[in-house]
Amino acid sequence: MKSDPSCPRCGRAVHPPGLWSSAWQCDAHGPVAPLNPMRRPGPAALSLLLDFAQVPVWLPWPLPAGWVVTGFADAGDDRSGGLATAVALSGPAPLGGVGEMALVAEDPGIGLGARLAALDGPDPGAGFGAGPPAAKLRHDGHDIALWKVETGDRAAAYAGEAMASWLWVVFTPADTGVLMAELDAVRDLRDRRDGGAELEPPYGAPSPFLAAALGTEP
Repeated sequence: MKSDPSCPRCGRAVHPPGLWSSAWQCDAHGPVAPLNPMRRPGPAALSLLLDFAQVPVWLPWPLPAGWVVTGFADAGDDRSGGLATAVALSGPAPLGGVGEMALVAEDPGIGLGARLAALDGPDPGAGFGAGPPAAKLRHDGHDIALWKVETGDRAAAYAGEAMASWLWVVFTPADTGVLMAELDAVRDLRDRRDGGAELEPPYGAPSPFLAAALGTEP
């Protein structure tokens, strides 16, 4: 199982800060926020992620029937904190079988959401946001507009902006994306630290989708 930080865009090993740079470096993409190993599902991992995150930790709430949290990921270091977070879930797919979903919050240019969506660039790409949104999610009384992102056959993806960060919702297999119509709202799990009602989501086995995308084992 990979235990060293990697590039959030391509998975290559990254070089730690040194004499000539205070940033982690990818040979292909230059300075990056290092992608840390997948965090296995459970309350201890969630607590660590919440302490580390500088961007939202999104969870669809209420959860779709039968869906559980199956892992976490983040990019950043001790100096920056978590500049990207991912929450993976799995459950019954609307068209049959088991589906997986990941919600990503990240600063622009990090590239974790695009990597999970199997895109080449770090962000949704040229032409994104043209036309009306394909979906909306509610958070704290406000709508978050999401647009469909063009991907290959492996996944379906939606993206928008919320709280000055990208919000991605990525589904696999791609036909699980019809579940987007059933999602109503999201909750930022960091609110648990700020007087919000205590929330402990249900957990399942580690996510094969997130593990494969990050180059680790579930």
